[in-house]
Amino acid sequence: MATGLLALLDDITSILDDVSAMTKVAAGKTAGVLGDDLALNAQQVAEVRADRELPVVWAVAKGSALNKAVLVPTALAISAFAPWLVTPLLMLGGAYLCFEGVEKLAHPWLHKAAPGPQAPPPSEDERAKVRAAVRTDFVLSAEIIVITLGTVAGRPLATQVGVMIGIAALMTVGVYGLVAGIVRLDDIGLYLSRFPDGARRQLGRAILTGAPYLMRTLSVVGTAAMFLVGGGILTHGFPGAHEAIDHLAEPAADVPLLGGVLGPVAVLVANGLAGILAGAAVFGVQRGVRAALAVLGIGLTRNAAGH
Repeated sequence: MATGLLALLDDITSILDDVSAMTKVAAGKTAGVLGDDLALNAQQVAEVRADRELPVVWAVAKGSALNKAVLVPTALAISAFAPWLVTPLLMLGGAYLCFEGVEKLAHPWLHKAAPGPQAPPPSEDERAKVRAAVRTDFVLSAEIIVITLGTVAGRPLATQVGVMIGIAALMTVGVYGLVAGIVRLDDIGLYLSRFPDGARRQLGRAILTGAPYLMRTLSVVGTAAMFLVGGGILTHGFPGAHEAIDHLAEPAADVPLLGGVLGPVAVLVANGLAGILAGAAVFGVQRGVRAALAVLGIGLTRNAAGH
């Protein structure tokens, strides 16, 4: 019995070591998506009232945890029984991200500011922001889970489950912990600015001055990330598209001294342009369908009235 127990403990230790090592590898591979996730979620709460920022972050974090609770077992099941579904589902998510990016750019022209009484109540606007943030998180979380799944492919099931749960928890706590810190920068700056000594007071004033610019920057970066991430997913999913982009970026990569920077930048730009084009196409289809349904609705109403 003692020998069997020692063997079991040895197996458990081996699995934990494997999980720890593979979690580090998966965290490195998903770091880019983590940055996009951070920018996008900080952007979502950028315009929320100061006293509602943390409750909104908490609501989105709970939605993100629920997303991952659904995605982890779903990804494991798809990988085991229908691996061919992974790429099409990812591409749907990528197309949705691109569509959201175009919609954000088009929003000022499509939804002009209405008079005060017609504006949505703050609570309704807040719920809409939370729903939008959770939907976007679902796509980015799916990409993180799929990347992680690819990293642990071929490993024992216990290792796969452990790594994916670890990454899901790490990404949720890390992203929304940082988002909570970012949206409360003004409070941190105000606290530091009240110290009597010069260094902390100056740091606090610098934070207060820079916080609005940081939030505007995150808003721009978050929108750009939609196109970069969504476009990257789509170009990797379409056969030959990624290879064609790499081929087009070769001249930039061959530039002396700067090739190491220009090559990846050229690929990013190409992915972003692909994301903009895809988002515009989906947006156009969506607007067309909405217009057609509106016309159909008017026709149905008139027929009903005529009878």
